[in-house]
Amino acid sequence: MTAFAEFGVVPEIVQAVEEMDWLLPTDVQAEAIPLILGGGDVLMAAETGSGKTGAFCLPVIQIVQESLRSKSSGKMHGTIKAKADTPNWLMNSFDRGDSMAIDETGLLCQSREHNSWHGTRSNKGVVNGGRYYYEATVTDEGLCRVGWSTAEASMNLGTDKLGFGFGGTGKKSFGRQFDTYGEPFGIDDVIGCYLDLNNGTIEFAKNGVYLGLAFDIPKHILQTPLYAAVVLKNAEMKFNFGATQFKYKPEGGYKPLCSASPECTAKSSNTGAQQAVAGKPQPNAPKAIILEPSRELAEQTLNQIKLFKKHIQTDCPRELLIIGGLPAKQQIEALQNGVDIVVATPGRIEDLISTGKLSLNQVQFFILDEADGLLSAGYGQQITRMYDQIPKVTMDGKRLQMVVCSATLHSFEVKKLAEKLMHFPTWVDLKGQDSVPETVHHVVVKVDPINDASWQRKGPKVQTDGVHKRDNIQYGSQNSETLSEGVKILKIDYLLKAIAEHKMDRGILFCRTKVDCDNAERYLASMGGGPNSSADHQFSCVCLHGDRKPPERRENLQRFKDCQVRFLICTDVAARGIDVKGIPYVVNVTLPDEKENYVHRIGRVGRADRMGLAISFVSTVPEKVWYHSCSSRGRGCTKTALKQQGGCCIWYNEMQYLGDIEEHLGVVIDQTEPDMKVAANEFDGKVVYGQKKINTGSGYKGHVAILAPSVAELAELEQKAQTSFLGFTGVQNTLFAA
Repeated sequence: MTAFAEFGVVPEIVQAVEEMDWLLPTDVQAEAIPLILGGGDVLMAAETGSGKTGAFCLPVIQIVQESLRSKSSGKMHGTIKAKADTPNWLMNSFDRGDSMAIDETGLLCQSREHNSWHGTRSNKGVVNGGRYYYEATVTDEGLCRVGWSTAEASMNLGTDKLGFGFGGTGKKSFGRQFDTYGEPFGIDDVIGCYLDLNNGTIEFAKNGVYLGLAFDIPKHILQTPLYAAVVLKNAEMKFNFGATQFKYKPEGGYKPLCSASPECTAKSSNTGAQQAVAGKPQPNAPKAIILEPSRELAEQTLNQIKLFKKHIQTDCPRELLIIGGLPAKQQIEALQNGVDIVVATPGRIEDLISTGKLSLNQVQFFILDEADGLLSAGYGQQITRMYDQIPKVTMDGKRLQMVVCSATLHSFEVKKLAEKLMHFPTWVDLKGQDSVPETVHHVVVKVDPINDASWQRKGPKVQTDGVHKRDNIQYGSQNSETLSEGVKILKIDYLLKAIAEHKMDRGILFCRTKVDCDNAERYLASMGGGPNSSADHQFSCVCLHGDRKPPERRENLQRFKDCQVRFLICTDVAARGIDVKGIPYVVNVTLPDEKENYVHRIGRVGRADRMGLAISFVSTVPEKVWYHSCSSRGRGCTKTALKQQGGCCIWYNEMQYLGDIEEHLGVVIDQTEPDMKVAANEFDGKVVYGQKKINTGSGYKGHVAILAPSVAELAELEQKAQTSFLGFTGVQNTLFAA
């Protein structure tokens, strides 16, 4: 049995994996595949090329196929009924707010929403008399309110006349009226909730101390079942309905809720079966949606899915790529014919959802690949909108599963997203805090347009991005606009120097904007290189960014992978997730403003124990750059004024960003001069960038050679000391003899 089969992966997928020469799972696959197959939400951080695409694609394909098989065999509704008819008292996963999470036991409730309240009720209620009790323990800091309610009450307990709540601020509430009651409570406090249906009263206790009468229940409410209820805001509570021993035993004839007699027990009408009826299957309703930040990464993921599923004969999942640049008509036709797994970029899929061409009512998996890239590109609100439209319980009674992959799980934005949307996620963090691999030699080159005035020459220069068209550019002047223009010219000059000095034969050149990429490609072409030059030309290159047509992007990427050109010029978004191994050089023509992106960029060199050199150009003066906020997203924009003046430009301070990166990594990055000569690295220059790092020994011989003169001097001093001692001893012996 192979390692993948031991995880529970079906034989058809295992066969495909073996044909891809995946003999053993990678670390991230070994951690994540069993967790996803087990039904859990997973947060995953690992390097590009670590196999994380397979880590989520394999289990998603398998679970979607199982769901299709259950549907075709008619077993789906039986599964729902079994879940709905559980004999245990639990908090009802079918009767809760969107951001209320309930664990597998049904007794631990959590909401990580900071700005709104989310509630839930028990799956059973009591009626027809009796005295009942349950306990609720605060297990994490936050705001909470606990008590009793009818099935028709608002989830925001105590804000209408059908629910009764006692909150952590020491207030009781009913019908939007909040009155002081008892005392405040917080983490580790145990709240006892009393319900007397015989006398129509509700009372509470804190840590076994009785707090007195809280509510008289109106007579009309006594005729309807009352359920245990809670509402939370960024908080967590655990419930005990009496299946285990109470921490504080109730007195006065109150018995545990779970001991209520059958004639006094009412089952909640909110069940999974109802939701399944509401969610009737539709051909344009996929079971899995995988969001990618770029077209290239979406295409790579789709190709992997095709490879993994090629041996599945029955109930084989149907996949669809939804990205911009492809005919929308074909994608709509594919949706109408039926699709199970969608791999998409945010822009096009939002268009299809908003026009009703794609339905989200059957989604079982919502997967965010390169989530940090999606968030930095501004898609956070769209992700939340999509999540809000997806039912939190599937047709077969299973909870929605989320998988979030990120370059780092320590990003504040990623953590915030996970807390808001995910259900008790398991962290698979094989990367840890950002650091630079030992195989990467990274240096910065200061670009100083004051000390280096070569950019003022009359000869050929790169065409700049046009932000200074309306500014007062005066060669010889040191005003900020003129120096900014100088930086833009010098950076491309320095790029040519770096390529020549290090005889770069293969590398990725990162520019900040699509315009910068185009200008760099055009300038290299003017030097005899570019996309139409021979593969061995010093400046042969292709460009990759969002404004290039998909066929051109695919062709350019493939040409770079096949070594038909030396350089790939791209933006962060275009390059994210592209699996190109063994790159010896990366040049940051513009330093990124996101610390994580710096690590993401330079991590592309030095892979698989191969040394890589990453050079970053850092301007010593602020540079004026495009920062489009216009509806055209920069296409044809001429608003060169600053953003605060209604334009689409900002001042970009790379020295500040360099400081942020160094603080983030806890290192001071080496600096080199504009001549691009890089000092010998820790490998003493014996390793050529891009070649596999070999064991060059401990370096002991080198240290001996360095210390040899000192050792010789010490040996000479030792000899003199011993000679002196012998001479002194001889004198002493002569004196004693006399």
